[in-house]
Amino acid sequence: MNQNLSKLFGQLRAIWSQLGAAQRMTVAAATFVLVAGLAALSLWSSRADYGLLYGGISDAEAAKVIAALDDAKVPYKASGGSILVPQDKVYTMRMQLAAKGIPQGEGVGFEIFDKPNFGISDFVQRANYTRAVQGELSRTISQIDEVAAARVMIVLPENRLLLDKDKYPTASVFVRVRGNTQLSPQSVNSIRFLVANSVEGLKPNHVSIIDNLGNSLSENSDDDSMTGLTSSQLAARRNLEQYLGKKAQDMLEKVLGPGQAIVRVSAEINYDTLTSTQEKFDPDGQVIRTQTKNDENNDTSTTTAPSSPVGISANTSTATNSAGLASGPVNNMLNHKVTSTVEYEIGKTTSSTEQAAGGIKHLTASVTVAAQMGGTGADRKVVPRTPEELDKLRRIIAGAVGVDTSRGDTMTLEELPFNDQFATDVTRELDVQQKHDFWWELARNAVYPAIGLIALFVLFRLFKQTPVQEIPIGVPVGRLMPRYNGNGNGNGHSPRYGEAFEPQPGIVTVEVLNKLIKENPTNMTQAIREWMSKGQSRSSEQN
Repeated sequence: MNQNLSKLFGQLRAIWSQLGAAQRMTVAAATFVLVAGLAALSLWSSRADYGLLYGGISDAEAAKVIAALDDAKVPYKASGGSILVPQDKVYTMRMQLAAKGIPQGEGVGFEIFDKPNFGISDFVQRANYTRAVQGELSRTISQIDEVAAARVMIVLPENRLLLDKDKYPTASVFVRVRGNTQLSPQSVNSIRFLVANSVEGLKPNHVSIIDNLGNSLSENSDDDSMTGLTSSQLAARRNLEQYLGKKAQDMLEKVLGPGQAIVRVSAEINYDTLTSTQEKFDPDGQVIRTQTKNDENNDTSTTTAPSSPVGISANTSTATNSAGLASGPVNNMLNHKVTSTVEYEIGKTTSSTEQAAGGIKHLTASVTVAAQMGGTGADRKVVPRTPEELDKLRRIIAGAVGVDTSRGDTMTLEELPFNDQFATDVTRELDVQQKHDFWWELARNAVYPAIGLIALFVLFRLFKQTPVQEIPIGVPVGRLMPRYNGNGNGNGHSPRYGEAFEPQPGIVTVEVLNKLIKENPTNMTQAIREWMSKGQSRSSEQN
């Protein structure tokens, strides 16, 4: 094996010694390119693909994650709050870190009660509960897309036997917004209701929210106070005006194009609450309500004194008889009385109407549309719209906003040229920057292929400029010819190895030529070319 290697290296050294300077440089350059390509390929194939383990976490949590990765001997890359690990270990490490409670997020959550705490006071227990609620709320608020981090502070009144109505729970929320933008009103209200519903007795109006730019995103005002009512009324009016203006502007942009119309609506809202009651009597619609009937009978009887015997005395008129008749008889009397009382109810209609606040009292719409421009360059000028087109636009706006002339609503429509010079300049600069970035990216991506092409071109030029030099491997044709007889039949004297002599002219038979072609086709081809070139040069000299 060693002898074969030594022979191989000896042949390579012999070949290298017979090469020219240009050929040696070409072989060295090709060898360097081949070795560099193999090295780059091996490095690229052995490089591990990294995936995101955690992103956007705080420095404290990132330090815990990195310490756990060091203990597990897992390679990682950390940059800007993001930690990358090999792609095949992402989910495995997430489960292992989750089993250790890493990362926990901002603050301390309810895991503070996982450890047994015997003998602690009620004050410490309440403080731990408040810390746990604050930590859980901070973690929950941080899950909102617009929020990068959050901290919650809760103030709870002390438990006393006598309650003070002037002391109530309050909360403050600090949020760090992504991209230094301002939270939307929907997100602010969501945070306020989330915190209020997590603490007993806490109202949304008693939750203050502040962002990292120092902006107060909430107002502490009760709904039944004058400030609260005014804020609610202004918010309702602003929402109504924006809603009506957006409806009209969307319709105009569909007709005229984006950015070709501006619509502003001013609404006057009636916040009075009216309650009216009306009673109407109908005299023709009488009905009996009560009826009373009394029936009274009175009987009277008369008694008489004893009468005189029948006879002369009775028929004789005397004083005694007259006195007895005068005091004796009494007349009988009979009375019957009926009394009726009837009460009638008069028909009555009662109606009650209650009108809630929020009705529109008056609307004012102001609309400006961009004037049409005709021509290009210096010939660009305003082309006014026809009155028919303007009337159509007015009807569209009136229908979208709900303009009622009987209510006293007004609307103005003006056609004016918009100042779009700033937008044009910005658009032009953006186009130039985009083109510059495109060509720079293209040039940066093409620099390596260009360097490779230049290297290939240089090698090709070197190959073209390198003179053809044959490496003597076989025996020239002239040396195979006999020195003395030169007939080519092999009977002549053969030269010793390394003996120099001039090739003797003679005739080469077909068998010898075939044998030479089979043994060394390359040398025979070169020899034939040289013979032909020499023959042509000799013929040209003779001519």
